[in-house]
Amino acid sequence: MFHNILAISWKETKVYFSTPAAYIIATVFLALTGYFFVQSISVALPEASLRQWAIASTAVFTLWAPVLTMRLLAEEQKLGTLELLMTSPVRDTEIVLGKYLATLIVLVSTLMITLFYVILLNWFGDPDMGPMFVGYLGLLLFGAATLSIGLFASSLSPNQIVSAVIGFGVLLMLTLIGQAAPLTEGVTAQVLSQISITNHFQDFARGIIDTHSVVYFVVLTVLMLFLTSRNLESRRWR
Repeated sequence: MFHNILAISWKETKVYFSTPAAYIIATVFLALTGYFFVQSISVALPEASLRQWAIASTAVFTLWAPVLTMRLLAEEQKLGTLELLMTSPVRDTEIVLGKYLATLIVLVSTLMITLFYVILLNWFGDPDMGPMFVGYLGLLLFGAATLSIGLFASSLSPNQIVSAVIGFGVLLMLTLIGQAAPLTEGVTAQVLSQISITNHFQDFARGIIDTHSVVYFVVLTVLMLFLTSRNLESRRWR
């Protein structure tokens, strides 16, 4: 099982880094987050932390993740290679996990470049490193969840643009739904607040590891990967 997952992941990773796509997507992410970093330290009394930068960076994932994942299954469906892959001795779950692992490699590689911001803050200030790395943990969990949603969207249509729009729409809904919570009361407000993907990132941005939020991101990621696998499985009976 692990051999198949690693083989698929290695193939997809090579595709990412052998074409301009990964570099363009990473550059856009770094450009936007770099702008947010400059803005966060350009105020009158700059804070020696990445808190505001991390919060702003989650908004980038709403668009970045669907664009990164839109080709993974949509292109396979369009070219007809998905059927060939599914008739090979590889399980649907292995296909999904292999492709998902490739996107995680791109995510981690991109986030590692942003450690330059940490170096800058240490060079010019004396920040508390603990909250910073908790923030990075939150970004990793947040990014992993958005990638799983993007991969699920990619399995729904052979058109990459349609897949990206679906992924963006789902992520935008999960982002904005938290803002609707204060407009309601009682159980409804609590449910909307718990569903919101951005609300669960707030504690990480403050340097707090909330196990409830960790569970939320893990469950959301596993659920999306499960649905993607089931969607592929359903194609065998169409």
